[in-house]
Amino acid sequence: MSVPVSTGPVSAGSVPASWFSVPTPLPSGAVRVGITDGGVVGMTFGDGVGADGGRADAVRAGDEEKAALVAARLGEYFAGRRQAFDLPIDWRATAAGPQRSVLQTLQRTVRYGQTIAYGQLAARSGVFDDVLDQGGLAARAVGQIMGSNPLFLLVPCHRVVAADGIGGFGGGALGMEVKRWLLTLEGVLAPTLDWGGPG
Repeated sequence: MSVPVSTGPVSAGSVPASWFSVPTPLPSGAVRVGITDGGVVGMTFGDGVGADGGRADAVRAGDEEKAALVAARLGEYFAGRRQAFDLPIDWRATAAGPQRSVLQTLQRTVRYGQTIAYGQLAARSGVFDDVLDQGGLAARAVGQIMGSNPLFLLVPCHRVVAADGIGGFGGGALGMEVKRWLLTLEGVLAPTLDWGGPG
């Protein structure tokens, strides 16, 4: 993969990062990825805006090899040849506390082809153990955490579903198409005749 090189850092909030786009077969198109010395710090789909707010690719000198590895692993996943990314994650773009704990629990425990309900993830994370959960407040809190996930795909929020169906996904109607596409790729949903995934 060839990506433009920038001599200056691009910021992911307060985290200096290299940002680049990776083409995908997703209904949303390319995925934007941010990498740091610590690993992948951000991944987003849709309008192509990274956590830095910018659109231009700007891979810092020295990050080209890491960017190529991330792009290769994403390509293998979308081709149906990889089930785990095995990439380091830089958690600094997540908020310490409940958000990070829930996202780390999801990333560690829900594998390719599996799903988990919002309430189950709340219980598994242990974050809400001290809360009297009346009316599914913990499940709703997990839903909000999924909506704020800065590490789309690597922290697989598409695998978190409602107890009675597919649940929601960030990005509106396009986001729901992406979630259905990913769950179909992973074998959770049966492919429809117009599904454009790997054969």
